[in-house]
Order: sequence, then C-alpha cells, then structure tokens
Amino acid sequence: MRKTLTLGLVALLTACSSPAPKAEYTLTYASPYPPTHPFSKADITWMHQVEKDSGGRIAFKPYWSGALISSDMSITEIRHGLADIGLITPIYTRGGVHLQRAQAGFYGGVKTMEDQVSIYDCLAARFPQLSNELPGLHVLAVQGGNFPGIMTRNRPVRTLADLKGLRLRAQTDSIDVLRALGTDPVNMPMAEVYSALAKGVIDGVVAPADTIKSLHFSEVAHYFTTLRLSRGGYPARAMSDIAWRRLPPDLQNVLNAAKPKWEAQLNANNAKAEKAGIAFAKDHGVTIIPLPAADQTRFDALYNRFALDQARRLSAVGIDGEPVFRAAQALIASGQTRCTKDMPHD
Repeated sequence: MRKTLTLGLVALLTACSSPAPKAEYTLTYASPYPPTHPFSKADITWMHQVEKDSGGRIAFKPYWSGALISSDMSITEIRHGLADIGLITPIYTRGGVHLQRAQAGFYGGVKTMEDQVSIYDCLAARFPQLSNELPGLHVLAVQGGNFPGIMTRNRPVRTLADLKGLRLRAQTDSIDVLRALGTDPVNMPMAEVYSALAKGVIDGVVAPADTIKSLHFSEVAHYFTTLRLSRGGYPARAMSDIAWRRLPPDLQNVLNAAKPKWEAQLNANNAKAEKAGIAFAKDHGVTIIPLPAADQTRFDALYNRFALDQARRLSAVGIDGEPVFRAAQALIASGQTRCTKDMPHD
C-alpha cells in the first residue's frame, strides 16, 4: 500500500511539474466590445476552434472593451500591428475606404445575413477595389447583421413623417435617405452611441433590436420602430499582413478554413441576440412600434434611389461604383447569391 501511494505521489508531482505545451504562435486579438457582447462570444468560439484545428500550435491573447484598439481607428491600428487580429468596421471609418462604405448600401431587398455575406464575397471577387481599400490587412471574416430599426430617446416614430427634425446616428448608406426625410443624420462608431444618447447629443440611433440589450440602449432610449433598413456585409475581422506573414502556410490555411465557421457563428449569435433584444425591450419599458407597410415600401424605394446616387458619386474619387451597385442588385433579384462562374451581371 505504501509503495502504491509513493508511486501515485511521484506520478502526481511529475504531472504537476510538467508545463503545458506552449503554442508556437500566440496571437493577440483586440475588440472594442466586452467579452459578453454577441460579437465577442462568436470571436471566442472562433479562437477555440482555431486552437483546436491548429493542434495547439496557435493560441490567443484577447484584449476586450477597447483596451488595445479604438472603435474608429481599428483599421489603421491592426494594419500597423498594434494587435495581430482585430475587429474592424470600414463602413464607419471616417476617411478613405470609399467603396467599402458605400457598398453596404447596395443591398436593398436582401433577405438574410447569410446572403449579405455571400453577396459581399461575390462583389469582392469581381471588384478588386474593395480589397485594395484595405492594404496591409488580411480579411478573416465578413459580417452581416440584423436589419436595423430606429431607436429614439423620447419621441416615438410611428410614421416616416415623425422622423423630421430628429438627430440620428446612422451608417453611411442610410444618411442620404434619412436626410431626405427630414432628419439630421450623423455617423459615429456604435461604441460611442450610448454616451451620445445619454447626453442628448443625438435623439436616436439606426440600429438592430439586439442593441436594446447588448449595448444597454434600453437605459437611454424608450422607443424602437421596426423600420427595416436593408444592409450589406463588410469585412469585420482582419489580421495584419505583418502577423500573417509570420505564420507558415499550413497555419494560414487553418485560419482561411475557419472563415465560414466564424461567419456562421456571428450570424447565429446575431439572430439569437435580436430575439433576446425584443424580449428584453418588452420587460424594460421600451415600446416597440411597427411601421405602416406603405411607409416601409416608400422607404425601400427611396433607399435604392439614393444608393444608386451614392454609387455614381464615387466617380469624384476615381471609383466606378455603379457596376458594383448593379451587380449587387442583380444577385439579389436572381436569388443566386453564391458566387459562381455564371453569376448575374449588371
């Protein structure tokens, strides 16, 4: 018995003294969101998947809540290696990436988040300008999203006429149509919206229902109108080329292979968060207001009209945006959103 205990103790001490195998590559990951946010939960699932698929050769060191990168400069920060991998939002970037910002508005009539992502992939394969606007970055995931409505602090929006005079935070693609309806739209990163609502800097925000809970908007706004704004996919997770080139080809393949898994997880978490947001709203004093069908039809027509205008205005910066708009609309109209050799042309 004594011998058995001694052998057991030796085995235990040996196990405790043996360090866990160290990953060959520890990659930093940065996000402006906390780890509890639906985006971050998808990111964490992806990290675990990559660690598993790499056989432990890749590990991650995450930095959350803007500890390492900012919400408005993340493209530049990732490009220069402040973090190896991070969340980027080119559609909210104030300078450059002209086509990236505009193309998010070319998806009028799109039905699902999966279609948002696949249409973007088709456009990126066909129009190199989209990738050219992200030099120094290797895109690891494209993100779609729940369709935004309008959340307001104190003024309910029951019809399009009620938008007049409101100062709303909105993404670039919807600014023109909202301005035509009498609002004062402003563009700012989502991470800044809570403070702006709380201080009364803005009257409301164009955002999906999941933000009612995930970003605590129910604390600073009281009405959510189910105006459905079409939106597109965009590159949302990227790795600096500096870090990408440090990896051997087989590990680069691991990251590339994980792209659809990350995108699927983002879609699933977004859908779950939207349902949770609606339920949360009902229990926390947020009034859900349906928009009349006639107003939604009018808004959809205006949205596409101004999207085409935005596409044409890109010529001022040397970009032919209209073919991109036409291609996106052709894919949506055909119902064939997957990239094929005979994909619809404008």
